[in-house]
Amino acid sequence: MKEEKQYDTAFYIAGLIVIALMIAVIVVFRVFGTAWLALLPKCYFHIVTGYYCPGCGGTRAVISLLKGKIIKSFFYHPLVLYVAILGGWFMISQTIERISRARIKIALHFRIIYLWIALILIIANFVIKNGALLILGEALME
Repeated sequence: MKEEKQYDTAFYIAGLIVIALMIAVIVVFRVFGTAWLALLPKCYFHIVTGYYCPGCGGTRAVISLLKGKIIKSFFYHPLVLYVAILGGWFMISQTIERISRARIKIALHFRIIYLWIALILIIANFVIKNGALLILGEALME
């Protein structure tokens, strides 16, 4: 129980940091538009090999999600939507439980299965996109 609380606290603090960073990104989008995205480095794995790395599509997925294009975000990288939904519920439920001083017990707690699901999504994204490229000659992202 003590270990669970430590994980929950660590993930809650990380969640607050991520929320602050996302607010900063949204502000940058509003002020500068999307032109600054061209300054982001390209994927070196993709440049060298011609194949997608396990994280390829992550930035595009975040941008699509911020624009409200949920299906497009999932297509670019399913992990982003998974983390947004799971992380969003974690933050909301943890906040409610913390504010109510545990009188309302709805908090989502850390479970190792959530990390395994994330790993499966990363591997599936990698295999499907590179499989389509290798077998069908179809680039699913460009």
